[in-house]
Amino acid sequence: MDDLLREYLPIVIFLGLAIGLGLVLILAAVVLAVRNPDPEKVSAYECGFNAFDDARMKFDVRFYLVSILFIVVDLELIFLMPWAVAFQGISELAFWSMMVFIAVFVVGFAYEWKKGALDWE
Repeated sequence: MDDLLREYLPIVIFLGLAIGLGLVLILAAVVLAVRNPDPEKVSAYECGFNAFDDARMKFDVRFYLVSILFIVVDLELIFLMPWAVAFQGISELAFWSMMVFIAVFVVGFAYEWKKGALDWE
C-alpha cells in the first residue's frame, strides 16, 4: 500500500499545483482587473459583423472561404509530420503513397490559387 501511494504522489502534487495555480490566476484576474465598461467594449461582436444587423444582409463569403481553406490545409499538412519523423524507416510503398498525397495537395492548392480563393481583394 505504501508503494502505491508513493507512485501516485507526483500525480497528486501535480494536480494540487495545477488547481492551486488556476485558482490563483482566476482570483488575481478578479481582484486586479480594470473595471471600465464601455458600450463599445461590451457590445456583441462576431466575425466582423455587428450582431444586431438584419439576418438577411449580404456579406462577403471570402472570409469564411479563407478560414475553411486554412483549416483544410492545416489538417492535410498535419499528416506530413509522422511521415517526416519516420522517414528513414518507411517502405517504398509508404514513400510513394505520400508522394501521391503531396501531388494531390499541390494540385488542390494550385486550383485554389487559380480560382482566386486566396485573394482577399
